[in-house]
Amino acid sequence: MEKENYVIGLDYGTDSVRALIVDASDGSEVASHVHHYRRWSEGKYCDAAANRFRQHPLDYIEGLEVSVKEALGNAPAGAAGKVRAISIDTTGSTPVAVDKDGVALAMREEFAENPNAMFVLWKDHTAIGEAEEINALAKSWGGVDYMKYSGGVYSSEWFWAKVLHVLRDDAAVRAAAYSWVEHCDWLPGLLTGNTDPLKMKRGRCSAGHKAMWHEEFGGLPSEDFLARLDPMLAGLRGRLYTHTSTADVPVGTLTAEWASRLGLTGGVVVGGGAFDAHMGAVGGQIKPGSLIRVMGTSTCDMLVAPLEEVGDKLIRGICGQVDGSIVPGMLGMEAGQSAFGDLYAWYAKVLMWPLRNMLSESGVVDSCTGSRLADEVAGKLLPHLDENAGKLGIGDTGIVALDWINGRRTPDADQSLKCAIAGMNMGSDAVGIYRALVEATAFGSKKIIDRFVEEGVRIDEVIALGGVAKKSRFVMQTVANVMGLAIKVVESEQACALGAAMFAAVVAGIYKDIPEAQDAMGSGFCAEYVPDMRNHARYAGLYAKYSELGSHMENSVRKGR
Repeated sequence: MEKENYVIGLDYGTDSVRALIVDASDGSEVASHVHHYRRWSEGKYCDAAANRFRQHPLDYIEGLEVSVKEALGNAPAGAAGKVRAISIDTTGSTPVAVDKDGVALAMREEFAENPNAMFVLWKDHTAIGEAEEINALAKSWGGVDYMKYSGGVYSSEWFWAKVLHVLRDDAAVRAAAYSWVEHCDWLPGLLTGNTDPLKMKRGRCSAGHKAMWHEEFGGLPSEDFLARLDPMLAGLRGRLYTHTSTADVPVGTLTAEWASRLGLTGGVVVGGGAFDAHMGAVGGQIKPGSLIRVMGTSTCDMLVAPLEEVGDKLIRGICGQVDGSIVPGMLGMEAGQSAFGDLYAWYAKVLMWPLRNMLSESGVVDSCTGSRLADEVAGKLLPHLDENAGKLGIGDTGIVALDWINGRRTPDADQSLKCAIAGMNMGSDAVGIYRALVEATAFGSKKIIDRFVEEGVRIDEVIALGGVAKKSRFVMQTVANVMGLAIKVVESEQACALGAAMFAAVVAGIYKDIPEAQDAMGSGFCAEYVPDMRNHARYAGLYAKYSELGSHMENSVRKGR
C-alpha cells in the first residue's frame, strides 16, 4: 500500500460533528476538527420539558463544510489530493421528512422554522404514545410478528413512532412529506447527488434496528399493518425502500459541487452511512465475544456474532439483532441506556442553577466576573464530585437512584419511565446524591449484561469508548465493580470517526473487508479497569434495592396510564 492513502471519517454526534483524516496504512490521525452545531447550542427547536429535541439540517450541512475544510487546513500540504473516500456515522434513529426530490422540508422556506420539518433527534421522546400503539398492535393483530428481531418491544426513539407522531401533529408537514430519510442515509445521498427517496441507498443498520426491516418480511412491515396502525401511514411504505445495503457498499462519488465546497478533488468515494455506535464499535475493534460500550450522553452496547452461532435465537428486550449492521457478514446486536452522561449533566445543571441565575444580581461581583466565575465552577464541578464521591463507602449514604432520567432503552424499552432518588434524609448532600446517580448508571449497565447472559449470548470482554470512558476514572471503576468485569478503554479519542474511516478504507478498495481494516487501523487500548470483587459482592445488596425501586416505578407508571 502507498503510505499516503488518506480517508475521512465523519462522526455526527448529539452536539457536534467531528471530521477525522486518517492515514489508511496504519489508522494514525493526520488531522481533525470538531464543529459544534450553532442552532443546537443556542437551544433552538427543542423543549426538554416536552421531550422534544429537533435539529436543523443546516446545522449538519454547515458542520460538514466547516469540519472537513478545517481538518484539511490542519493537515500537511497536499492532503486533499490524497483523500480516497469518506464515510459517515450519525446519531439515530434521527429521521426527517423529505419532498419528492429528497430535500429535507426544513430546507424549504415555508418550513425553515418548523421543528416538525427538521430531523427528529434520537433522544426525542414525543412519540411515547405512538410507540405504545405499535407495541399493542404488533402483539394483537394476528399477523407477522414484526418486532421479533427488535427485542419484542418498539421504542419511541425509533423510526415509525417518530414518523407517525409528526404526521399526526402537523398537517402542513403531512401534506408536504413525500418520504422520510434517516440522517445516516440523507448525508451520503446529499454528497453524491443520490437524493431521490425511491432510489437512494438505505442503510441496513438504521433500517434493521429502528424500522423493523428484515429480509424475512420482504422489507418493511406490510402495508396492511401500517394502515391498521393509522390510515395516515397508508401508501408510505411504497415511498420508502425494500432493499438495504451494509455500510461497506459505496453510495457513489462526491459531486463536483461538494468536492469544491469541501476542498477535495474529484473521484472521492462516499460510503454508506450507519449509526455512530455501530461504527464506533468497529473503531473499538469489536469481534465476537466483545461487548463494546459507547459511553457518552447515552450508552450503546454492541455485540457481534457469527450468524451460525446465534442461529434462530431471538434476544428479548434489546434494540435489535440485524445481519451486517455492525460488521458485514455477522449478526449485530444493540442495547443501551437512554441516559448516561446526560444524567450527570442534568445533576450538574441543577447544582449550577444559583450561580447561573443569581450572580448577575450580585452586589459583590460585577456581571462579567460573575459569568466567568460560573463558567469556572461548571468546568470543575463534575471532577470535584468524582473525587469526593470516591471517598464514600458502598451503601454509606443509604441513597438509591434510578437512571431513567430519559426513560429506559434496554432491557425492555419504555421511555415513559422516570428517574427516582430514594433513601435521602437531612444528612444527604450533593456528593452522596451524585454517587447514587453514578451507581444507578452502573446498575443499568449490569441489567443489560444480565439480559444478554440470560439469553445465552457470549460475552468474553468489555471494551469502552467515548467521553465518559476517557474522563472519569470514578465512573469507570464503579461500572467495573458493579458488573464484576474488567473494562478496556480504547486509545482513540474519536473511535466513532475512526470506525467510519475504516469503512471508508474498505469502500475505497484499500482493504478487502472490515476485519482487515480493523487489524491495520485499530488504535489499541490505553487503560483497563479491573473490578474489585469484594466491592462487587458489596454492591449486590444495593443492586437488589435498585431493582426493587425500578419495579415500583414501573408499577406506578402503569397505574397512571
